[in-house]
Amino acid sequence: MQRKTSKWFMAAAVATGALGLVNAAHAQQTIRVGWTIPAEESKYWMMRRPAEFPDLGKTYKIEWTQFQGTSPMTQALAAGALDCATQAPLSLANGVVGGNLKAYIVAQHVYEKPGGFSVYWAVMDDSPIRNIADLKGKTVGISVIGGGTFGPFAMLLKKNGVDPDKDIKLVETGFAISEDALRQGRVDAVNMNQPFAARAEAKGGTRKLFSLSEEMPNIVHILEACRADFVDRNPDLVKAYVRDITSGMKKALANRDETLKVVSEVLKAPVPVLDTYLLKDNDFGRDPGAAPNFEAIQKMLDIYAATGMLPKMDVAQFKHPAIVAPLQ
Repeated sequence: MQRKTSKWFMAAAVATGALGLVNAAHAQQTIRVGWTIPAEESKYWMMRRPAEFPDLGKTYKIEWTQFQGTSPMTQALAAGALDCATQAPLSLANGVVGGNLKAYIVAQHVYEKPGGFSVYWAVMDDSPIRNIADLKGKTVGISVIGGGTFGPFAMLLKKNGVDPDKDIKLVETGFAISEDALRQGRVDAVNMNQPFAARAEAKGGTRKLFSLSEEMPNIVHILEACRADFVDRNPDLVKAYVRDITSGMKKALANRDETLKVVSEVLKAPVPVLDTYLLKDNDFGRDPGAAPNFEAIQKMLDIYAATGMLPKMDVAQFKHPAIVAPLQ
C-alpha cells in the first residue's frame, strides 16, 4: 500500500507540473475541467455550442483539458491540477485509496443498459482465439490500465483462469486506435467502444470475443466528479456548472440531429457512422437529467471489494447534499 500511495503522489506531481495551477482569484470564476472520448455528450455540447448556455463564458468560464482516460484525470484531481473531471467508479475509488482524493459525484454521463451497447474485446475473424482462456500468452489492448474498464475485464479473465498480471501482455491502446492496432497485428485482442466499434463492424473482418456486461451488468461507465475542497469553497460556481451539465444532457437527448453534428466535430467521426448507434437502442444508456445512479455505483464498489481490488467503500462519501444533477 505504501508503494502504491507513493506511485500515486509521484503521478499526481507530474500531473500538476503538466497542467499548472492558476491563482486563487482566477479559480473563483474558472473551472478546470478534464474530459475524454467518447460518450460525454453534455460536455461536448458545452464545448461546441457555448451560446446555448447563458452562464457559460459569462458568469463563469471553463478551461478544458483532454485526457486519454479517466485514470490520468484522477491523478490530476488528486494533485489539485483539475477541479472537475470525467471519472469511472474504479478510477475515482483508486484516487481515494492511493491519492487521498476527496470528491463529490455531481453528475453521470453513461451507463450500460440491458440490450444496449457493452464495451467488448474483439479479435480478427481468422484468429485462433475462441474464448477468454485462449488469451494466455497473447498481447491484449486496453484503453487505460487501471481505468474504468479494467475492473470487470480483470474479473472476467480471472474467472476463466487467466491472470491479467502474469498470463497476458497488457498494453494501453486508446479507443481511437484500437481497430488499427488489431488489424495491423500489434495486439491479438483489443477493447472496442463507440463510435470505433461501429466503424470496425462496418468494415468487417473482426468478431466479438467477450463484453463487460457478462461480468458486471448495468455498469456505470463514466460520471462527473469535482474535488470536495473546490466544491466547498465555490458552491455557487459548481452549481452553475452542474446546471449546465444537466441542460447539456437534456439538449443532447432532445435534439439528436444536432447532437450528431456536435459529436462528429469532437470525435472527428462521420455523421453516417455515428448515426448507426448514437442515442439509439444499441448505444449506452443516459439518464435524462444526468443524475448519478448511486445505488449502481455502490454495487460496483462492493464487487471490487469482494474481489480484493478495493477496500470496502461507501458511496455516501461521494454525495453532496445539494450539488448533484439534475439541477435547474
